[in-house]
Amino acid sequence: MLDVNRNENIEILSFSEVKEVSGYVGNYNIIVKMKPRYINEDCNGCGACAEVCPVYTSNYFDEYLGARKAIDIAFGQAVPFLYDVNRDSCVECFSCIEACELDAIDFSQVPKEVKFKVGTIIIATGWDIYEPFGEYGYGEFENVITQAQLERILAPNGPLEGHVRRLSDNKKPKEIVFIQCVGSRDSERPYCSGVCCMLALKNGKLLKEEFPDANITICYIDIRTNEKGFEEYYQRAKDSDIKMIRGKVGEFSEDPESKDIKIRVYSSLTDEIIKIDADLVVLSTAALPSEGTQRIVKVLNLDADRNGFLTESHFGLMPQETKTKGIFIAGFAQGPKDIAYSVSQARAAASKVAELTAPGEIDIELITAEVDNEFCISCRRCEKECPKMAIKIVDEEGAVVDEINCDGCGICATCCPTQAIDIRYYRDYQLYAEIDGLLEGG
Repeated sequence: MLDVNRNENIEILSFSEVKEVSGYVGNYNIIVKMKPRYINEDCNGCGACAEVCPVYTSNYFDEYLGARKAIDIAFGQAVPFLYDVNRDSCVECFSCIEACELDAIDFSQVPKEVKFKVGTIIIATGWDIYEPFGEYGYGEFENVITQAQLERILAPNGPLEGHVRRLSDNKKPKEIVFIQCVGSRDSERPYCSGVCCMLALKNGKLLKEEFPDANITICYIDIRTNEKGFEEYYQRAKDSDIKMIRGKVGEFSEDPESKDIKIRVYSSLTDEIIKIDADLVVLSTAALPSEGTQRIVKVLNLDADRNGFLTESHFGLMPQETKTKGIFIAGFAQGPKDIAYSVSQARAAASKVAELTAPGEIDIELITAEVDNEFCISCRRCEKECPKMAIKIVDEEGAVVDEINCDGCGICATCCPTQAIDIRYYRDYQLYAEIDGLLEGG
């Protein structure tokens, strides 16, 4: 992030949201809504405001396991390094204003819109974590956490400074159970999140290093280690005395006194029911398309699959392209994938952008729709059916085709009730002549 921030050719609009996109490849008009931080650019991140703030609220960066002030910075490596005010928690005592020597706090800030033009767009809106409230005691039992929460606990800058403890009594865990595929691989979310197996193995090994005498068990449907070096890592995890149970957890309850979690799981490999009294349970929850992905689908009129991930033009041949020229996708926005896959797809998307934005000329297909306005009745059927939004009804002119975005699919021609639209180089008489030639040759 720091390298990106230092690059003079990159402008970061943080705390912002894309509201509207219009135009076509090479000439997109973007409107971005910038939300108020109530902190201006004079802030140098000294932290004097946070020191005097009397209000504590939950820390979303620490997966709500820790606390932060109502005025604070998101995390230590945030870019840009600016504080922000949580107005939902702020009591407006204005102690921060008195403490700030640079007059960087401005409670009069309001949302503002920024408009600019771009030639191409890459969508990399990331992912969200499924919150399994009501499943396996999450949100009810103190010692049931998610993998995301465990990641923050293991982090040196996390709420427990990297040392794992039970949340109920701050004791060292001795019996730890990972439960895989929580919220995925079912009828509602049939897909695999792609990262949970390796994440559980990695965190299991870290816990084994910190607590060598602890019993660590992973309950799984199947372990998916299909990338380079993953299978070897899986074998090393097994050799480190991490127990694997192939089966889903059936019964799940809490001991009200010890706060231990009583688990019964059926092993499909040994055909036995195994009972475990766990003092810490970690749920590997599903990866979801981010809220930003859902919003950008509507803003850009893109396609998404049944799970909410963006749909590419062709999974094998054009995995970065969308149905709209000049708009590309990368990372988890397109579907679940690990870091290496995300990086390679991001590089491919950047390469595609470079092809279009490099100096010089590019070739485009001439097979596009043509309108005979003498027959056009401005019924708007073509406008509604065009998947690329490449045809619009203009007053007095009728249907007008955007030849840059049009790819000659022919949908508009098939739905036109007056046959006012035809496809260049694929007109009916040309097709008939080709058919006649084939028949004569036979």
